Formats: sequence, C-alpha cells, structure tokens
Amino acid sequence: MNTNTSDGHKLRHIAFIMDGNGRWAKARMMPREFGHRQGSKNFEKMVNHCFERGIEHVTVYAFSTENIKRPEKEVKAIMQLLEKYVKRATDEIDKNNTRYCFIGDHSIYSEEMKKKVRYLEDATKDKRYTLNVAINYGGRAELVHAFNDLMSQGKTDITEDDISKALYTRNSPDPDLIVRTGGDLRISNFLLWQAAYAEFYFTDTYWPDFSEKELDEIIDSFGSRNRRFGGV
Repeated sequence: MNTNTSDGHKLRHIAFIMDGNGRWAKARMMPREFGHRQGSKNFEKMVNHCFERGIEHVTVYAFSTENIKRPEKEVKAIMQLLEKYVKRATDEIDKNNTRYCFIGDHSIYSEEMKKKVRYLEDATKDKRYTLNVAINYGGRAELVHAFNDLMSQGKTDITEDDISKALYTRNSPDPDLIVRTGGDLRISNFLLWQAAYAEFYFTDTYWPDFSEKELDEIIDSFGSRNRRFGGV
C-alpha cells in the first residue's frame, strides 16, 4: 500500500493526539496507569505501521504541559514508560531506521534522562524516518520558545520561515493529517502553528483500542480529500 493521493500529493506527516487511555482503563475497572501502559504498546505498533506504509514523519502527543497537573502517581507512571521506551529505542538503534526527536520542555527530565535523550537524538539524526515524541509539550509554549530563540539571535524582522525553522518540529514538514482518538473534538494546544493547513480526523475509539485497520481507513480517506491550501 502507498500513501499517494489522487492528485499526486503524498501523505508525508501524520500526527496523533493519543487520547482515551485513562477512560479505557476506567471502563475496565483498572487504574489509569494501566491504560497508559496499554496505550504505550499501541503507540509503538501504530508508529511502525505508519512507517511501513511509507509515511516518513510521525508526531505523537504523549504528555502536554497541562498534564503535569495530573496526580503524581499518574505522571510518574508516564515518565517511567518514557524511560523504558528510550532505553529500548537506544538498544535497537541498529535494528530500525528511525530518527527520534523528543519535542517539548525537557526541564521535567532528570539529568540522567536528558543525557539519554540527547544521545538517542544524536545517534539517529541520519535515519530515514522521523518520530517526534511530544513530552511536556504545548503549542503556545513552543511558539514562545521559538520567538525568544529568534530574538536571542538578534532577529528584528521575523518571517514565517524563521518561525518554522525555530520550532521543535523543524526536522519535519508540517503535518498533513492530525488524528485524535477518544471522542473529543479539539486539538488541545497541539501543533498550533504547524496545523494551519492540516486535515483532521476525529474518532470515538480510545487510543488503546485504535487499530491498524482503522488507521488504514483514515489514511485511505485522506487520499479523497481536496486540499486547496486557500486556492480554488
């Protein structure tokens, strides 16, 4: 299968708002942390499926700047899942062709975790596929960071291109398609600048139940959309 659309455009970048882990667990009388564990497993499966379909860039919204307000036990469980994933990805650097970019505010990481993330990012920078993992991320905070970075460089006449190059996602094109699971119809401070011309797909399916079959249907439906980018 390929990701070429009917008018020759290609689905290069897909982004996921992976919502519904906690509600999925609650429906099964399990703690929210159990839902995050299952969601983490599904995240890896979905990312691999995207790459297998030829989509070269994937971004996942794993933990927002607002999520830090959640119960300490839940936040700790999510960070532990991240640590395990970074270790596994590092151990398997030679087995896959993925570039890892951990986007967001890294101040919540331990010093040891910062070193591990920097190593993984640097060691995979020449890989073909790109995975952006948004941790402690917020679209508004990203823009503030970009503007401050540009001002620190002495920029006084800032262009759209300058901003795009200062964003956390500068290694990827803007997303063509943003998928949100879990039933909510909002983007929750995700990729605010980059989503200007993205197509959206919302599904009631909770993230742990989101399947390759449903993903294939969403990807295939993208090909039937007429993306005019402001034209006629």
